[in-house]
Amino acid sequence: MSVKTLSINGNEIAVEEGATVLQAAKEAGVRIPTLCHLDGVSDVGACRLCLVEIEGMNKLLPACVTQVWEGMKIQTDTPKLHEYRRMTVEMLFVEGNHVCAVCVANGNCELQDLAIEMGMDHARFPYRFPERDVDISHDRFGIDHNRCVLCTRCVRVCDEIEGAHVWDVAFRGAAAKVVTGLNQPWGTVSACTSCGKCVEACPTGAIFRKGVTVAEMDRDRTKLDFLVTAREQHKWTR
Repeated sequence: MSVKTLSINGNEIAVEEGATVLQAAKEAGVRIPTLCHLDGVSDVGACRLCLVEIEGMNKLLPACVTQVWEGMKIQTDTPKLHEYRRMTVEMLFVEGNHVCAVCVANGNCELQDLAIEMGMDHARFPYRFPERDVDISHDRFGIDHNRCVLCTRCVRVCDEIEGAHVWDVAFRGAAAKVVTGLNQPWGTVSACTSCGKCVEACPTGAIFRKGVTVAEMDRDRTKLDFLVTAREQHKWTR
């Protein structure tokens, strides 16, 4: 098995060939912020929060989809990256309708956690206040598009773990959104197995269980980890 030697923040490490920068950083105990990444499903580099500086490159690269190479020199914690990450979080807030005080995921939201981590106490950009709908046609779950950040975790977990492919992304630009079926009400999509994996995968309060109110949303990420491990190692008991 081939091994690549590289440095992260000045510390040399060795990782398997084919590993991503994000995987290498995790092995080295270095935290890189992410929002669209979810262990067990493919990475798409959608959120741009995991951007890193690499010596010799004239642009920032997403750690989750950039494979390591021999002699790579990576910086994950610089003033430039801090500014880019905070700006990204601010833009996620202003392009949607994120009102934490009345959200079911208040206190258990990855976007909220990132805003705190980035030191965001206000947004420097004008809020867009888009008109977005809420779909509660499903008998157990609902989706509030006002809180969606288009991370596509729901799309990937439904496709790659459950195998139902209920979710997808439709339209372009500011009109882009996740849809169920062929842009049908969720409750009418017969392919949905009501497994709830999309609820567990969602980093915000966009996909929620019916009946929960402000700050009551709770998720068990270990369910997804268990399924991935079970399929890889053929162990079906916890």
